[in-house]
Amino acid sequence: MSFPNKRYKIVYCTPGLYMAGGMERVLTLKANYFAEHFDYDVTIILTEGYGQPYFYPLSERIKVINLNIGFEELWNQPILKKIFIYLKKQRRYKKALKAALMQIRPDITISMLRREINFINSIRDGSKKIGEIHINRAHYRNFEEGDSNLFKTLLSFYWKHTLIRQLKQLCCFVVLTDKDREAWTELDHVVVIPNPVSFPSVKISPQTGKRVIAVGRYCYEKGYDHLLKAWAEVQKVCPDWRLDVYGDGDKSSYVKMLDLYQIDKSRCSLNGRVSDIQSEFASSSLAVCSSRFEGFGLAIVEAMACGLPVISFDCPWGPRSIISDGEDGILVKNGNVIDLAFEIIKLIKEDNVRIGMGQHAVINVQRFCIEAVAHQWRELFDSLQ
Repeated sequence: MSFPNKRYKIVYCTPGLYMAGGMERVLTLKANYFAEHFDYDVTIILTEGYGQPYFYPLSERIKVINLNIGFEELWNQPILKKIFIYLKKQRRYKKALKAALMQIRPDITISMLRREINFINSIRDGSKKIGEIHINRAHYRNFEEGDSNLFKTLLSFYWKHTLIRQLKQLCCFVVLTDKDREAWTELDHVVVIPNPVSFPSVKISPQTGKRVIAVGRYCYEKGYDHLLKAWAEVQKVCPDWRLDVYGDGDKSSYVKMLDLYQIDKSRCSLNGRVSDIQSEFASSSLAVCSSRFEGFGLAIVEAMACGLPVISFDCPWGPRSIISDGEDGILVKNGNVIDLAFEIIKLIKEDNVRIGMGQHAVINVQRFCIEAVAHQWRELFDSLQ
């Protein structure tokens, strides 16, 4: 049954909106669209960032409740103390969230699969419960490689068992790619809805700038060590091109790699975040994704929307769900730095191929426009009634 004009009351549960993260950007974009175009009554409930401004613009029609739980206090604490603090804050969070939901009485409550997923099904506020995940299963809340012991292994096993039990109780579970849907073998109510491109295609690259761009947080996941190794080879063959990286986080280790790989710093810059990343894409001619894994690949979609072909590692799981290999970008064997460098050089040299791929990218990426993605969400909401 369809309810095209139904005005849903929706609550999102997420840690904070003060960070410049991909999940925060996507959530803000969707919530704004739901409120302004579908006339939904949207509330976002936070636990972190009390008193801090939101990084992305939020519609005045959206209500925000910050419970000020402060789970970030757990960061850098020893494991036993972390458990004690977590249990105390989790009890407080459960009580506060229950009170808020019982007062709001939403039609639909969406957990971004953070700490509330452990108890949200037990809150009898009458709403349909949905889980939404923005990272692939293999890397969801995994312990850092090399940072595990028997206690952590047992804790992880228990937590995963508990998580599956909670996910089975949801009305549905939303993932970003078909591959990730296949990964959740225990569940039969998994729905695939991709992330939307976060801006309209109003700034298209003229493909005249001799610049390669990469966007994402400075962290192990994004594989900038691989990218810089590849660029050390590219700069030898393409001396008139430059590489610019943009992102949050600690870039000190990557700055050291510039010297380690003898990279010309006048033609390679490691930049912080910028408020207008669309202009940076439009000033480039080629984008690269060197990630070891991706939940989706929002920067890939954004680059394509600006007319850039994207060369990406074929990592789990996002890039393959976005890039049509050889048509609007190139997929490289995951972690193969030599092939990455080769493909960058190839597209730099072959102007017509690069420009043609960029033109295809603008067309193909329209399936990720906010209107299309929001419609998928509305169909899902309707199906739960």
